[in-house]
Amino acid sequence: MNQIASPPRPTFSGPLSHRSPELKDLFAFIAAGAAERDRERIHPYEVFDLIRSARLGALRLRPEDGGPGASLRELFEVVIALAAADPNIAHSLRNHYAFVERYPLSRRASHRKKWADVTASGAIVGLASTELTSPRVGASPFETKLVPEGNGFRLTGTKYYSTGTLYADYVQVRAAGPDDAVLTAIIPTTREGIERIDDWDGAGQRLTGSGTTHFHNVRVEADEIEPDSLTTGYGVPHSNSLAQLLVTATVAGILRNILTDSVALLNSRKDRHFYFAQTERVADDPLLQQIIGQLSANAYAAEVLILAAADAHDLVFQARERGEPDAELAHQASLAASKAKLIVDDLTIRGGSQLFDVAGASATRRAKNLDRHWRNARTLASHNPAALKARAIGDYELHGTWLPEKGFF
Repeated sequence: MNQIASPPRPTFSGPLSHRSPELKDLFAFIAAGAAERDRERIHPYEVFDLIRSARLGALRLRPEDGGPGASLRELFEVVIALAAADPNIAHSLRNHYAFVERYPLSRRASHRKKWADVTASGAIVGLASTELTSPRVGASPFETKLVPEGNGFRLTGTKYYSTGTLYADYVQVRAAGPDDAVLTAIIPTTREGIERIDDWDGAGQRLTGSGTTHFHNVRVEADEIEPDSLTTGYGVPHSNSLAQLLVTATVAGILRNILTDSVALLNSRKDRHFYFAQTERVADDPLLQQIIGQLSANAYAAEVLILAAADAHDLVFQARERGEPDAELAHQASLAASKAKLIVDDLTIRGGSQLFDVAGASATRRAKNLDRHWRNARTLASHNPAALKARAIGDYELHGTWLPEKGFF
């Protein structure tokens, strides 16, 4: 959408919480530049500076660690709103929010307080895990190696699809340590030997900082090493379903934005309608009103599904806090996230097309960049194959077979 006037750059008197009224100003500022950034490939470095200032990555931190202690439901409310402003930003933070669950909030992390302090400072953490040499997506062992050196290590290897790392202050690197045991190194992105390349060329989500990262004999200190990031802090299977729900929450935010743009487009069409239409004024056309109504209902349903799945994950977190990790709760949360994905992806991808039924041919102009909604939703939905998710759910319903429990599901 063309913006009449850009909102001023917001300022904050201190860190924001999930309840801060300033969030509205921050998201309005982010939304104002989203279409242009996507169209012209302008990286959102300024936006990430604001996010650091707002300490938006610290929402889940406990008050004693310097955060507001938001629940997962409250975090997901913020993520959906941020994604409605710009899904590139929301998706770039996905790995950071997963990091917070695994380390600063975990009693099992080796250096929990260190990572809590890093998060409280406003720092953002990216992820470098995926390798293209593996015959199975998400599988190990890794070719990226951590070789002992003195009281630390040297890290060498290449990772792909390093979402968020281009904008991050730290990066989590999953690598093979001694005896090929999977370890996670958490190191500053400015460390000598780290090379971040902006080579992500996807059809959508073009500005998520998801390029290739090379590690050229990078020094890693002993207190920068944690056990495997997919198991630390959970003690139960299905620990990666929260990261997948964050992807789906971003898709739900896109659907909210589709509704907002559809309403604005329809209200802006004052003078031109087809001569054979039922009404002279476009916004009075009952057929177009029906599309708006359906988009509104779909956006509502998508957000309800996300928040219900967030509640299920909150139960897992609360059990972990009590020292009683519950595999059944974790599996139910994974089911909720998987079911939400199937519905939310479908509604949003269809919504990205319905927008043009409302707007007409003029809305296809490159200057408006409205096709980004469909492109972004389609790209995010492709992160996990819907058919494999649906099959796994069907197998559970028919035979009680639990869902896959490791990463990428």
